[in-house]
Amino acid sequence: MAFENLTDRLSNIFSNLGHKGKLTEDDVNQALREVRMALLEADVNFKLVKDFIAKVKEKAIGEEVLSSLTPAQTVVKIVNEELTSMMGSETTEIVLKPAGDITVIMMAGLQGAGKTTTAAKLAGKFKSNGRTPVLVACDIYRPAAIDQLRVNAEKVKIPFFSLGDKVNPVEIARKAVQEAKEKHYNVVILDTAGRLQIDEKLMDELQNIKKAVDVQWTILTVDAMTGQEAVNVAETFSDKVGIDGVILTKCDGDTRGGAALSIKAMTGKPILYLGIGEKLDDLEQFYPDRMAGRILGMGDVLSLIEKAEKNLDAEKSRESIGKLTRGKFDYNDFMVQMDQMSKLGGISGILKMLPGASGLGDIDMDDTEKQLGKVRAIIQSMTAKERSNPDLINPSRKRRIANGAGVDIAEVNRLVKQFEQMRKMMKQFGGAMRSKHGRGGLGGFGGLGNLGGLGGFGKGGRFPF
Repeated sequence: MAFENLTDRLSNIFSNLGHKGKLTEDDVNQALREVRMALLEADVNFKLVKDFIAKVKEKAIGEEVLSSLTPAQTVVKIVNEELTSMMGSETTEIVLKPAGDITVIMMAGLQGAGKTTTAAKLAGKFKSNGRTPVLVACDIYRPAAIDQLRVNAEKVKIPFFSLGDKVNPVEIARKAVQEAKEKHYNVVILDTAGRLQIDEKLMDELQNIKKAVDVQWTILTVDAMTGQEAVNVAETFSDKVGIDGVILTKCDGDTRGGAALSIKAMTGKPILYLGIGEKLDDLEQFYPDRMAGRILGMGDVLSLIEKAEKNLDAEKSRESIGKLTRGKFDYNDFMVQMDQMSKLGGISGILKMLPGASGLGDIDMDDTEKQLGKVRAIIQSMTAKERSNPDLINPSRKRRIANGAGVDIAEVNRLVKQFEQMRKMMKQFGGAMRSKHGRGGLGGFGGLGNLGGLGGFGKGGRFPF
């Protein structure tokens, strides 16, 4: 995700501060000079950085902080509070009208910001919460825009409304609301046209749509990778059209984080969601306090737990853990565990949400994910009987499996050996737990507990769990 460079910079600064024990005013000033540079390099607005440093400094050089037993931790706490405040302090929800009424949401933004995809992502979220949204194609200018929205609507199984590319967008919006009343849709999402750059014609069209229909939410999508330019776009749309919130897209890319840190303070409008991938469920609620924790390397365990509860099959997790502790765990179960972990964003996605993960800079995530890919290929090259009964795998079978997976037989040997070691170890551990607590052992461990089954596999015999 975004902010990795900023997180690394800030973690190093505060780590060095922590090594000093007692702090002097000079120590704090030096640290804040480095924080200032880190924020500017992350493309945070210059005026915001200046105000931010002034507020932190005022609190951090007080006698109470410098004379405390843990002054470095207190400074980090102050920085965390000010970062959270800069991003809005409170989470803003998209409040919809009661289910019997119609809520109209107008999506706005420049071309390439991911507006059409984000409209479908939002529709999917509303549907999962029991609403009946309809996606409306108001972009009649961009080639294939209507087809793109139609395809996305089909993927999330949402009704789609279009009058083609010859009807004025204002009339399309009006007719869409009329149809929503007739067919009892209660959320109308208007996917409006974008431009390569802001122009008066675009702004006039959006204003006319808002005059023609009762728009409750005007949501701007901006590309986080454009940094400070995203803030400039947000300010212009806010002034010219009026917006109620922002969705930052492409937050999984190589973005420096300046937009997320600047938009609320510069526009007064909250960030509602973060687009964290291309899939139509890759839309994450924006929590200022959790984001501040991530930026400072404190992790975001709450979001990880919520993601696990939403994406993981708790029953499969309990079943697999129970089999693991009884020594009955097979390669089919192991594949289930790998699939579960993938739903949480893989190893790198999980570690980024764990406290202290920024200190694991020596771990090559790309190489680790590559090794997991080899493990998956090896298991998929086994027959169904071999996956269900690991004891069948003899030297001749290993050679066939290695050829099928396109790996050296040594890698198959290592996987088989470590798999058996894990089964024996967990069987012993599970037996001890059952004898101590009665039958059931670790069967109650679901959710994130299943990730323990992945420890030990990888290059050099370990993964960073």
